[in-house]
Amino acid sequence: MSKIKLSDQLWLMKSEPDVYGWDDLVAEGEGTWDGVRNHLAARNLRTMAVGDLVFFYHSNIGKEIVGIARISKAGITDPTDPDGKWAAVKLKPVAKLKAPVTLAQVKGTEALAEMELVRLSRLSVSAVRPDEWALVLKMAGGTI
Repeated sequence: MSKIKLSDQLWLMKSEPDVYGWDDLVAEGEGTWDGVRNHLAARNLRTMAVGDLVFFYHSNIGKEIVGIARISKAGITDPTDPDGKWAAVKLKPVAKLKAPVTLAQVKGTEALAEMELVRLSRLSVSAVRPDEWALVLKMAGGTI
């Protein structure tokens, strides 16, 4: 995986693994992140740029960060929105984490107390600060 540049934006995207999980993204090779109907999450989608890195988080079942993806196409209209008002992006898998990082681990780590995953727990697309990114990767033992 290439090194993170200070200009790179980092994100976390949540999906229920029984609906669309990490293995589904890997099998597809490139997925469309659509169906987001929260204004802050949609703003985050609109802010994303090609090349941005994303933690892939399994919500509800597992509640853990399992992999890293990269935005492959940004600024698209959500194909599930008949009115064309909501945003979507395309992303490709980069690497699976050596070990998933659970929500309990994140919440139990003082340095991650301000992470949007913790503070804005219902937000499906959230920003991740570079220091948070680095710590989560360390907790995961890196990537495969």
